Amino acid sequence: MRLKEEQIRGLAEKIYNDLSADLLITPRGERGAVIDGVVRTIAKNFAVEQKLEQDAEKLLDETMAAMGSGAAEIDRRRMLKMVKEKLAKERKIVL
Repeated sequence: MRLKEEQIRGLAEKIYNDLSADLLITPRGERGAVIDGVVRTIAKNFAVEQKLEQDAEKLLDETMAAMGSGAAEIDRRRMLKMVKEKLAKERKIVL
């Protein structure tokens, strides 16, 4: 999923506000700096997931090409999900 920068910032602010309101965090820095850190973390996570998706697509394409005509019977969406989960597990990425 790709979010716009302002959507990510809104999400980060919501996370900060909710956690602060419930007294689940005690920020060590200024509100803006903490939110900027959350924005960077969310953006980095999305970038890692996008790279995982690209790698899974590439691996699936290579596998299906190697299978030749037998690949026609495979549910591509289901296989992509399986490949992505396998790569995520290998790379220790939580989806």
